[in-house]
Amino acid sequence: MANILVVDDDNDMREFLDILLAEEGYEVTCAKEAKQGLSLCKKKKFDLIITDLKMPKIDGIDFIKRVKEFSPETLVILITGYASPETAYAAMQEGAIDYVEKNFDNEEFKQLVREALSKKGVREEDAEFIRDIEDAVRFGRIIGKSKAMLKVYSLIKKVAQTTTNVLIMGESGTGKELVAEAIHENSERRDKPFVTINCGGIPETLLESELFGYMKGSFSGAYSDKPGLFEVAHAGTIFLDEIGELPISLQVKLLRVIQTKIIRRVGGSRDIKVDVRIISATNQDLREKSKHGTFREDLFYRLNVIPIHMPPLRKRKEDIPVLTQFFFEKYSKKFGKKINKISSYAIELLLKYRFPGNVRELENIIERSVALETSNIVLPENMIITDEESSDWNRLYDMSFPDEGLDLNDKVANIERCLIKKALEKANGSRTKAAELLQISVDSLRYRLEKLDLR
Repeated sequence: MANILVVDDDNDMREFLDILLAEEGYEVTCAKEAKQGLSLCKKKKFDLIITDLKMPKIDGIDFIKRVKEFSPETLVILITGYASPETAYAAMQEGAIDYVEKNFDNEEFKQLVREALSKKGVREEDAEFIRDIEDAVRFGRIIGKSKAMLKVYSLIKKVAQTTTNVLIMGESGTGKELVAEAIHENSERRDKPFVTINCGGIPETLLESELFGYMKGSFSGAYSDKPGLFEVAHAGTIFLDEIGELPISLQVKLLRVIQTKIIRRVGGSRDIKVDVRIISATNQDLREKSKHGTFREDLFYRLNVIPIHMPPLRKRKEDIPVLTQFFFEKYSKKFGKKINKISSYAIELLLKYRFPGNVRELENIIERSVALETSNIVLPENMIITDEESSDWNRLYDMSFPDEGLDLNDKVANIERCLIKKALEKANGSRTKAAELLQISVDSLRYRLEKLDLR
């Protein structure tokens, strides 16, 4: 039987909620003001708090904030007769899981309560993990309080205590590298090197020497011995980003390193033992690539011992307000702007947007908005939100010639950008396959991605 605390200065509403929730089998306690509610919370642990927004002395938002100070895992639903995007933003900022207007439908409200209580197990399980890695969440730059992110935090905490290989999967811009950093920072290897390499950003001819090092004279330009990143990361962690782009020839060598913990420099004959924890990341379906022979199945299983799935931002929209506030404060400080807040209409735009570029796109939007804003509040007209894919295709098919002329280079670049995006989409993110579809070399594709800022 769940324990629910109702806090409302309206006698009729308080009594109504008491009866409605009691009929559902919950144990209900009522408080007529926030001060009384805080006193009750300190004496007894409640599964769920339902609080009014407008109350004397201490309002609902401040009440939530105070409760969360000593009981961060407590679930809270805000009830208000003055619902607005700004109210929702403020409530979620302080930790409310939802809010509802006072003229609610009884059945919908009961369903909302049931759904909230169904999250309780996950919240309790992860509350300790979140407290334990609080510094990593803040200084490791991971932001989010959604159920999906709580699961990620839980995995980070558990995985950090092992030396097992981890594969982080998710769309571009979801923060896969931040997760890798957090795992390292919360592990016993935290004082040792954390080395990152983008497997898709280095030409194949150079990638082997970057990973494993080389000996003097082993190739043109090798004027001295150079250790590879595996040697640099000894006793620490190496993060292999875009692992799906690793050429087949190097996949074999990486598999050998995982199995033997031995590397050999290019042009060298001496085996070098390394103790390195491997964390990989990809936005591709490696299982599907292994079926088509473009990624070794045995390597996939070696890397994918513990998988972590990073959810796209559109599936954790409750994190948008806290992320927005974080980036707002960051760029207000960076640009020296004295901006007090973001307008509720701007927040509403963000909550409705699907963010194909995920958290990275949200950060870019906020950075641009703060940079352009000249008043003391971020307004929606300075929050430029566009669906890049749609606009690219519109530009591609718009073959009209304006009277004032056009920039040919810009027009061609837009067409090229659009076609490359579509080729990568059709190839499930594989640059090798996309290059084949576009009938160009992989090196040429990498050059174009750099030129068009499509990294």
